[in-house]
Amino acid sequence: MSPQIVIGAIALVVVAWLAACAEAGIARVSSFRAEEAVKSGRRGSARLAQVAADPTRYLNVALLVRVACEMAAAALVTYACLQEFDATWQALLVAIGVMVLVSYVAVGVSPRTIGRQHPINTATAAAYVLLPLARVMGPIPSLLILLGNALTPGKGFRRGPFASEAELRALVDLAEKESLIEDEERRMVHSVFELGDTLVREVMVPRTDLVVIERYKTIRQALTLALRSGFSRIPVTGESEDDIVGIVYLKDLVRKTHISRDAEGDLVSTAMRPAVFVPDTKNAGDLLREMQKERNHVAVVIDEYGGTAGIVTIEDILEEIVGEITDEYDRELPPVEDLGDDRFRVTARLDITDLGELYGLEEYDDEDVETVGGLLAKALGRVPIAGASAEVELPDGRRLRLTAEAAAGRRNKIVTVLVEPVPVPAAEEEKPE
Repeated sequence: MSPQIVIGAIALVVVAWLAACAEAGIARVSSFRAEEAVKSGRRGSARLAQVAADPTRYLNVALLVRVACEMAAAALVTYACLQEFDATWQALLVAIGVMVLVSYVAVGVSPRTIGRQHPINTATAAAYVLLPLARVMGPIPSLLILLGNALTPGKGFRRGPFASEAELRALVDLAEKESLIEDEERRMVHSVFELGDTLVREVMVPRTDLVVIERYKTIRQALTLALRSGFSRIPVTGESEDDIVGIVYLKDLVRKTHISRDAEGDLVSTAMRPAVFVPDTKNAGDLLREMQKERNHVAVVIDEYGGTAGIVTIEDILEEIVGEITDEYDRELPPVEDLGDDRFRVTARLDITDLGELYGLEEYDDEDVETVGGLLAKALGRVPIAGASAEVELPDGRRLRLTAEAAAGRRNKIVTVLVEPVPVPAAEEEKPE
């Protein structure tokens, strides 16, 4: 076996190893990381930035070099084996075994591991060779890729490190595992993709939770409702709650009364703005873009029968991406706070069965509602706002007064309810059984 042939094959394998390192390193270096290297004054960062600006071109060059060196090394090894063995099949079998082992270990696993572990160093070193080599080769690598694309069904050679949404999501998960991004950032990226599959009815405020005002009410009444409920935009209804004819804005109400105090007696319909209607099957992402373009902040959601299903705001859609939007006044509250004298402050989400247990009832159930907030809404016949109060009767005849306390959160939902027994009149206490 000629030593020159062996040395040549080894040299070609080494070059293929370096080209594979360059491929792995360039694939993991983004233009952002290259710019950071330039700002830090890293040696060779200017060349790295050139490569990162057009990674596909230099990946093609590295790919061509690697494939050419592997093929040439395989040819030399095969030629050497043919000289060493008398039987052709023995020579070919040994050559195939040697090149499979070398290609897998020396060109497949080892360089790619190094390139992924040290992408900046690897890509920077490769830039010194690939930049002049790309100028010498000119369009040859790109022409070969185009030829391969013409012979390959589908979209051909892809330009990015991912080819589908699933691969991009996996890449984001990998970045989070390697501490390149925070877990919240990973969730946000996933939420952006999920927004494309989200319908408006999944993010809207349902009609049962709406605070509305009738069109025949006065501006003064609308101002009072806005201040009590904490909402700056209130739907205006016509013949029924299902008939929303417009949206009244707190700013418009204040501006109108500031110009003339006599305007407080005008009908709220004189200050409302036209409502925008969207179907409940509309894509939430598309609606967000439309609302941004049209500078519209709120839309009325219509169901398949033409009735009002609820309303949706820009914040409702954004919460699907960034999570629940809270403020500095929001805090975690205990489900039950004993105030003494059979008075309790409970969360609106407290189950009415638990409420019954507070007053010694083994079983307290209601066919229509499950929570204390729902019980108060049922007794009022409308969505409760801060300060709203109603009385309910327990199965044993006792009566409780439920009072909605201050609202919290972006949707101004009632968070806590004050529960207290209603005093029994003295005449009823003394009434004989």
